[in-house]
Amino acid sequence: MTDSPRRTALDALHRALGATMTDFAGWDMPLRYGSERDEHVAVRTRAGLFDLSHMGEITLTGPQAADALDHALVGNLGKLTVGRARYTMICNAEGGILDDLIVYRLQDERFMVVANASNARGVLDALTERASGFDTEVRDDREAYALIAVQGPESPGILKSLTDADLDGLKYYAGLPGTVAGVQALIARTGYTGEDGFELFVAPEDAETVWQALTDAGKPAGLVPCGLSCRDTLRLEAGMPLYGHELTTATTPFDAGLGRVVKFEKEGDFVGRAALEEAAKRAEASPPRRLVGLIAEGRRVPRAGYAVVAAGEGTVIGEVTSGAPSPTLGKPVAIAYVDASHAEPGTAGVAVDIRGSHEAYEVVALPFYKRQR
Repeated sequence: MTDSPRRTALDALHRALGATMTDFAGWDMPLRYGSERDEHVAVRTRAGLFDLSHMGEITLTGPQAADALDHALVGNLGKLTVGRARYTMICNAEGGILDDLIVYRLQDERFMVVANASNARGVLDALTERASGFDTEVRDDREAYALIAVQGPESPGILKSLTDADLDGLKYYAGLPGTVAGVQALIARTGYTGEDGFELFVAPEDAETVWQALTDAGKPAGLVPCGLSCRDTLRLEAGMPLYGHELTTATTPFDAGLGRVVKFEKEGDFVGRAALEEAAKRAEASPPRRLVGLIAEGRRVPRAGYAVVAAGEGTVIGEVTSGAPSPTLGKPVAIAYVDASHAEPGTAGVAVDIRGSHEAYEVVALPFYKRQR
């Protein structure tokens, strides 16, 4: 048994491209290939190519696969039509978030759950346990897929040149089988950057073929390989939560402003239902803290864990969950949980304690960036 990080099917290619590698959730992943700012701007204006093979795929099949997922997760997966995907969460009995997920209904009795890399083992174990009373099989498919994402305004044109699939008919949060560069793929349209784009689930042995074909097809459009660093600043600008930062077992979906993913109207009980009903009532009556955006008035960058304070008096009113320079806005930005009394956009007198200095920040509604459709 070795403790060394796992490597994706594209590992040798990343190293050949000169990527700076990092250990992320037990995987050796590309952090950046050159300038993370340039990679970020490429995705916003042209296209970027990501290796996301560290994500965890779990397949449920059988007559009661939908029932098992409706019991295990907070969403109404039984209502999901074949070919569509849904953003949802798995919670513990106390309503705390174990992970946020995307679930694809591939066939009437076949679903694929995509978990975050850091939580994939825990989600697999929880789903296996929670599905035990249902006529369904839970299968660990983490070794069965490589996952490549192409994101940015030029991505539809780039992918169209390599596939027989009807991309124009592929809606947001949907997936369909097709070929890409001559190999079989599940082509999905979800994304974690705030831009249009596609995720390609392919066999690991086909990953290099698909990556290289996208690289060649995207060269005239300015496509560049992108690492995890710019993926984080892209999702931050788009106001998308990251597990371990905005989402934890100490937060419920209602705490994170994502109560809409909890479907109380579905039939039967589900794990965490009673606790989440109470959380919903608290959120409606008087939420203690709310998730907001913060934009710096100066140049100093906030980081996760920094205190948000009432300027002048220094009273702690919240905590930064994510922070970084925003290449699009040209200023540092942060996502933070703050007391409800300071959570309205435009609230004056809010600062972030950055190493003892109280730096002024503007409270804004999320997201910081929204693409023109």
